Amino acid sequence: MTKRERSCELAVNSPITGAKPAPLSSAAMIPTLLPPLAGAVSYFQAIVLGFLQGVTELFPISSLGHTVLFPTLFGWNALVDAQSKSESFWLAFVVTLHLGSALGLLAYYRRAWVEVISGFFRTLAKRRVDDADERLAWLIITASIPAGLLGLAFEHQLRTLTAKPEVAAVFLVVNGGILFAAERYRRRAEVRELAIREGAKPDGARELDTLEIREALTVGIAQSTALVAGISRDGVTMGTGLARGLDHSDSARFAFMLATPIILAAAIFKMPDLLGHLGDGVRGQAAVACAVAAVTAVLTVRFLVGYFKTRTLIPFAVYCVAFGGAMVIYTLG
Repeated sequence: MTKRERSCELAVNSPITGAKPAPLSSAAMIPTLLPPLAGAVSYFQAIVLGFLQGVTELFPISSLGHTVLFPTLFGWNALVDAQSKSESFWLAFVVTLHLGSALGLLAYYRRAWVEVISGFFRTLAKRRVDDADERLAWLIITASIPAGLLGLAFEHQLRTLTAKPEVAAVFLVVNGGILFAAERYRRRAEVRELAIREGAKPDGARELDTLEIREALTVGIAQSTALVAGISRDGVTMGTGLARGLDHSDSARFAFMLATPIILAAAIFKMPDLLGHLGDGVRGQAAVACAVAAVTAVLTVRFLVGYFKTRTLIPFAVYCVAFGGAMVIYTLG
């Protein structure tokens, strides 16, 4: 018997403690060298969540809402517990999910971004806006301001408060109602008249570069509601674009391009969380999730660009109401 084992036996057999308990195993006496990573994301979960992010960030069905709801549906209780904490590995992990989808968008629209950025610098040199790329640059900048300011002020609080399955489920139903309302509103006479007044295309919708700066600001304010889990960034942006006379194709293009700088900026701003102690135990999984989200986002945006040439938001609205309603019952039942 070693000296350490004899001291342990003397302690447990002292007159104060009374009866002798079961002997300590040798494993129990080995000092713990690493802190337990309770609730850390597994690589399988990282792949699933990365795929989910790449799809739902671009489909108008709220990526944040699904990222909150699916762990509940799958019984990943450790993730569910971590979601609503003000400080946890979950918030650091979500940063990389969004970074992945932003990188996918950037890759798909890389040529368009080169033209837009070049147009922006041309306007600085000549101090006027002459073509569509130059105007789109300023529309994106203007629309990014509200979401950027509100995100800096309230992003952490809103994500923490609404990252609860029952809350996300309710807002997913609300998101479906917004999509239904957008499709109904775009058929109103005043929207058609607006498109005609601004120079309608053959399909009756206005060109994207005819949007006014104040209208871009309205789109940006609408986009900021996506800070709430269950509300889709692309859904509300597209809905607002439709209400201003754009068609589904241009509304989707503006939504996808507008989402890119906002998501990238938020990811960079939150990256210290992942690199700090909150990222301990999840950095490898986060890298895998980021890569999966990026590849999935490229495939998703390619599909949706074709889809919105002829289709509407109605199927997504039906899905949000049905799935959100079912999850309300499931989480509150």
